[in-house]
Amino acid sequence: MLDSITGFTAIAIYLACTAWLLARLRAGKTHGADWLALAGLALHAWTTWHLIHVPAGYDLGFFRIATLIFVMIILIGWISSLRLPIGSLMVLVYPMAALSLLLALLTHGNYQPRQFPHTIATHILLSILAYSVITLATLQALILALQDHWLRQRKLGQVMAILPPLEVMETLLFRMIAIGVALLAASIATGLLFFDNLFAQHLVHKTVFSIIALGVFSVLLWGRHAMGWRSQTALRWTLAGFTALMLAFFGSKFVLELLLQRSA
Repeated sequence: MLDSITGFTAIAIYLACTAWLLARLRAGKTHGADWLALAGLALHAWTTWHLIHVPAGYDLGFFRIATLIFVMIILIGWISSLRLPIGSLMVLVYPMAALSLLLALLTHGNYQPRQFPHTIATHILLSILAYSVITLATLQALILALQDHWLRQRKLGQVMAILPPLEVMETLLFRMIAIGVALLAASIATGLLFFDNLFAQHLVHKTVFSIIALGVFSVLLWGRHAMGWRSQTALRWTLAGFTALMLAFFGSKFVLELLLQRSA
């Protein structure tokens, strides 16, 4: 019962933050509702922990893990927003986080809770951090591509006025991607090191798609350094890497838990 109260309160806070931030962006401000969002994040994290940490172990079902990833995304975004003008990102992230938490509260999958050793827990944490950073980078790439398109079309309206300069947006994007690549590489390495039987645990396709995503993002970073790749090219490569990563992380969970009604 308490989980529902804290969860729905967090959802209400995120929606309020979205409305407030939209109003601030229209007024030309790139920050807003930072401390209110922190309160929502605290309630979100507390609720998610109690949804995942159950008496039988850890429930890492599809919607549980999705809302846990959004805890990390909000945390990373909140910290970044203290120094960087990323309000345009957070206005997209808050309602997505609210939806993920709502689905986690209202749905129950077929995942069987289990205990994990510390080594596997480390791998899971690195994976969640990598996916969170790369998700933020993908949203950043979408906004950057729109910004570049508007500049080319000379649509220099109010939305353009509240966004940071294109060079700042690009620097932030590639900084996020570099951090995400480092975390993803560490996640893959710990997965290969700590798991004994990838086939028995439905992990082969996750490993393959994660390696593909790592390769895509590595090529993107090389292209930025050696070829000067920018907004539209960066968007295409970022979306390709993000798609591979989501297939790696959510592909089997979606098919096994939601379509085949089995525990992933």
